[in-house]
Amino acid sequence: MCTVCGCGEGETQIEGENPHQHDHDHDHSHHHDHAHDHQHIHDYGQGPAHAHAPGMSQSRMVKIEQDILGKNNQYAQANRSRFAQQGMLVLNLVSSPGSGKTSLLTRTLETLKNEMPLSVIEGDQQTSQDADRIRATGVSAIQINTGKGCHLDAHQVGHAIDHLSPQDTSVLFIENVGNLVCPAAFDLGEAHKVAILSITEGEDKPIKYPDMFHAADLLLLNKIDLLPHLDFNVDQCIEYARKVNPGLRVLQVSATTGEGLDNWYEWIRLSRQSRLIGFSSPEKPKEPTIKAV
Repeated sequence: MCTVCGCGEGETQIEGENPHQHDHDHDHSHHHDHAHDHQHIHDYGQGPAHAHAPGMSQSRMVKIEQDILGKNNQYAQANRSRFAQQGMLVLNLVSSPGSGKTSLLTRTLETLKNEMPLSVIEGDQQTSQDADRIRATGVSAIQINTGKGCHLDAHQVGHAIDHLSPQDTSVLFIENVGNLVCPAAFDLGEAHKVAILSITEGEDKPIKYPDMFHAADLLLLNKIDLLPHLDFNVDQCIEYARKVNPGLRVLQVSATTGEGLDNWYEWIRLSRQSRLIGFSSPEKPKEPTIKAV
């Protein structure tokens, strides 16, 4: 887990900033000279650290994670205060790669860009392809490349905001690095985490990656236009998701056909309206009321 191993340390690159030179090497070679009984489950999430690192005790791992997350949370609170002062609604979009997150986002931007001010922070390990797709809609975007890092953190987002300069009362979408694990642990100062799950990924993802779905306020079940062609149990998926997070809202959508997207757009509108009511308050806004499955 990245809070233990420090993946991508110092490799982040934000558009408009000069890269820094790092001349250190990492030896990640591992040797396994023992046989495995494949009927046995190695559940490394059962210890206090909920993770495993060779040669490191659970207590040491817990201390490292507390230090990293504590520092991140300080930056996140500074971001949250800044967003509140500007009356901004900030949504952290999280998913695995291939969920259709960017396609969903670009369609959303095309629909709402003449209705409200919008901007985007794009997170990927490499390339600016997604940010280029966003900018093609006419919406401002800035790319953060995390190198070997598997998630965005609050400090990176704060720097990106300085360059992006979003308008007051705008909606800022943060498209996180495609990963269902580490982004769940890192608060960026957002009002809501929005998880996107494609039906092509299987209905059991919420119980395989529970931290992400527990952290989310809304689940967008994407690519429902493919349901006739796949063996996917929607009800089972929603049951798994609400087993992890009983209060989770679920909307079924298709970024390709537009099915269900009106409910997503209305959720954004209501969330923004609720944010404006609490303008200049750093408190988390009330959850919007909207029909969900």
